[in-house]
Amino acid sequence: MTYNDNNLVRVNNDSEQIDLIDLLMQLWRGKWVIAVFVVIAVALAGLYVTFAKEKWTSTAVITMPDVGQIAGYTNAMTLIYGDSKVDNLEIQQRVITRFSGAFSALSETLKNQEEPEELTIDTVVKGQPLPLKVSYQGDSAKNAQQVLAKYIQQVDEQIAEELDLDLATNIKSRLTELQDSLATQEKVAQEQKNLRIQQITQALTFAKDSGVKQPQVQQTQDVTQDTLFLLGSEALESMIKNEATRPLVFSADYYRTRQNLLDIQRIKPDPANMHAYRYVMKPTEPLFRDSPKRSLALVIAALLGAMVGASVVLARNAFRNYQSRT
Repeated sequence: MTYNDNNLVRVNNDSEQIDLIDLLMQLWRGKWVIAVFVVIAVALAGLYVTFAKEKWTSTAVITMPDVGQIAGYTNAMTLIYGDSKVDNLEIQQRVITRFSGAFSALSETLKNQEEPEELTIDTVVKGQPLPLKVSYQGDSAKNAQQVLAKYIQQVDEQIAEELDLDLATNIKSRLTELQDSLATQEKVAQEQKNLRIQQITQALTFAKDSGVKQPQVQQTQDVTQDTLFLLGSEALESMIKNEATRPLVFSADYYRTRQNLLDIQRIKPDPANMHAYRYVMKPTEPLFRDSPKRSLALVIAALLGAMVGASVVLARNAFRNYQSRT
């Protein structure tokens, strides 16, 4: 209600105050109805909390393996290719990258099952590739911890097998390369021996044609291919017999190659001693479940029950007032 008093307009808020008080009184009179709805809502929430599937999340933090955890692999690669071509840090980073990729693939596989499982992998610090945080959501704290540890071990064994296969491929390739190198050097040495015999034979023929039987020179180091016949036919025949039975002569590189070949043939890495990760934090046994949240569910249920009950009370009273006016 408004009225003028000395050209001032004043508003009477009594009606609004009465309406608010009336509203509160209506709610108070219908408190038992509201209480019933609150009890029903809380009871329903209690049933939900009791029978709903629990979700617990176990978390672990991992990083690239120590040198000792992949020592068998790195030592084998060093024997195969030499120290200068093997970078331990690069191998460690490559291995953890393999682990991350395999773990992500497993995560997608589990997510697309008929009964999906929640397995995740992500970086701990945004923008930095390591360390990695892996987590699994299970129906109990112990189950979540055990299953996460199982999946980490499963992927670790998979990567170890892949490294073993990779190593076998490298060994096979390197052995073929070394064997080809030895065969080439042996062929060259044989050709050099045959050439030497041919040269002596040619000199022998020339010595016989020239009638040179006895050596005509005092210092053999002064003899060249052109003057080899001066050693005489008798000496040259002995040289041919000696060269024919003489073993092939190889360079020092041949024996280094052969030693490398033998070392590589003895490589027998054990996949059980290879690991693709190192724990920064082992799988935790969660103390609090993700859902359902008992306290939160009951509080929300009580609020919703009160709101529904209040709406019912107000709607009922409004309907009665409407009927009394008509």
